[in-house]
Amino acid sequence: MEAALAIATLVLVLVLCLAGVTAVSMQVRCIDAAREAARLAARGDVRSATDVARSIAPRAALVQVHRDGEFVVATVTAHSNLLPTLDIAARAISVAEPGSTAARPPCLPSRWSRCCCASPVRVHI
Repeated sequence: MEAALAIATLVLVLVLCLAGVTAVSMQVRCIDAAREAARLAARGDVRSATDVARSIAPRAALVQVHRDGEFVVATVTAHSNLLPTLDIAARAISVAEPGSTAARPPCLPSRWSRCCCASPVRVHI
């Protein structure tokens, strides 16, 4: 009886450790994706920024790129499957380069927003 309880406890601890490592890995990928998206969008290349963020971010992540004054803000949010109550997010901010078209990102139709160049670009991966 004690051995069965010990094995069940050990399995539970291993699953929680795996979930923690997975969450940290997802956080690093979200940070990298947000950083690259903000950097590229600040240059004025919003479409490329979302494509690069898509390739770096975890599966089913939500990528948002928008202008906030003189800054370009990129946010990447992912949902953890192993920890269902945990949403992992990262945000990166970059100063828009002078003369860049980052002030008005091109419309990227998605299921999250209507095509309107005044609103943030939201891309569901």
